[in-house]
Amino acid sequence: MSAVDTAWLRMDRPNNLMMICGVMTLRERIELDRLTATIEKRFLCFDRFRQRPVEVDGVTYWETDRAFDITRHVVRATLPGKAGQKQLQTLVSRLESTPLDPERPLWQFRLVEDFDGGSALITRIHHCYADGIALTRVVLSMTDTARRRSPANAAPPPKPGRGGHHDLWSPAGLRGAVALALKAGALIVDKGVEIWRDPATAVTLARQGTALAGEVARLALMEQDSPTRLKGTPGVLKRAAWAPPIPLADVKAVGKALHASVNDVLLSCVAGALRSYLLRKGDAVDSVMIRALVPVNLRPLEKAAELGNQFGLVFLDLPIGIEHPVDRLQAVRANMSALKASLEPVLSLGLLAAMGAGPKLLQDQLLLALARNATAVMTNVPGPQRPLYLAGARIESQMVWVPQAGNIGMGVSILSYNGQVQFGLVTDRGLCPDPERISSRFAAEFETLRQTLRV
Repeated sequence: MSAVDTAWLRMDRPNNLMMICGVMTLRERIELDRLTATIEKRFLCFDRFRQRPVEVDGVTYWETDRAFDITRHVVRATLPGKAGQKQLQTLVSRLESTPLDPERPLWQFRLVEDFDGGSALITRIHHCYADGIALTRVVLSMTDTARRRSPANAAPPPKPGRGGHHDLWSPAGLRGAVALALKAGALIVDKGVEIWRDPATAVTLARQGTALAGEVARLALMEQDSPTRLKGTPGVLKRAAWAPPIPLADVKAVGKALHASVNDVLLSCVAGALRSYLLRKGDAVDSVMIRALVPVNLRPLEKAAELGNQFGLVFLDLPIGIEHPVDRLQAVRANMSALKASLEPVLSLGLLAAMGAGPKLLQDQLLLALARNATAVMTNVPGPQRPLYLAGARIESQMVWVPQAGNIGMGVSILSYNGQVQFGLVTDRGLCPDPERISSRFAAEFETLRQTLRV
């Protein structure tokens, strides 16, 4: 197993499981047998999903499960009562808090056969298998662009959305990213935890004059973001919520009017929703800044079908303290522009490599250093902009969350699909027991911005 994949395996904590969790709603009902046949044909063609990670004497490797049984991984789930979104969110919340069986390959599909006139599918895959770009490709390979009668008739999978407005960096501009990241990891392992324990070491690195050393120093000396009720030590129990989608065309129109990217518009709405939630709780928001860890793809799109993890992380400041929606958007845009010239994603990939290659003590120290300066992990996933079908049923909506590392207690997800943009959250129940009060504000914050511009 690669050092970076090993790092994600080691990051598991009872209060923050390293699972990527997704929810898909389907217009028509599908039966478990049909879903199982589709997964067996199109998911298990990736041999890695028949394997489980095993660690022996400090060395981690992939081991094929000789007793692999697909019925342990594709199972039926039921919802109580009316079986609506509230009940589905409750089930997702419970599964976000439940570890996968370490004796088996670390993934599972749960099918709710009867949901809102159709079906719903909950997916959980451990992050050590792959990053979001790779898993998006895997999931797309299970779908069709038209309704099909047989899951065995596999068509070439549609390509993942080419971000443009979603991607912070172009992979083409970072072709040497992985090599540079490994160099960063070697530097971090060489210096060890003293970089974070002794600020003078970081200052010395900064004076070396290289961009890489400067980025290491800046990360080590970074101040924590504002203390809010959303920041703290999470417990085991999680809460998940997602809101109705908004039209992607409307978001593009607002972005065009402000000479901003779609990404800028969406992130400013996230900041507005968090601000509104804190105000409703009676908290002060003046000058408050919440920082989010944002994954950045470092994998060329032509290699999207390869499993494993090849992404970095950047720290994005969300200006919660700015009241006017246009001013808040402009501040987000400025923060994003500053990040585009940064080596942060390369450095963080090096950090992850150092975590996996170095001793466990080093990983624990680096993980705390990486996570203490942020309140949330936030992802923005561009999906296909046409309807897709799974096992003959049309996919109505999708939502996916990446795990929260260290003591981060909130995950924020924005996902576009078929001309719509959907917003969702997973939170620690002790820090934020009512994430639906945040997710429900996303559309309202966008509408306020739109009305301000009269777009």
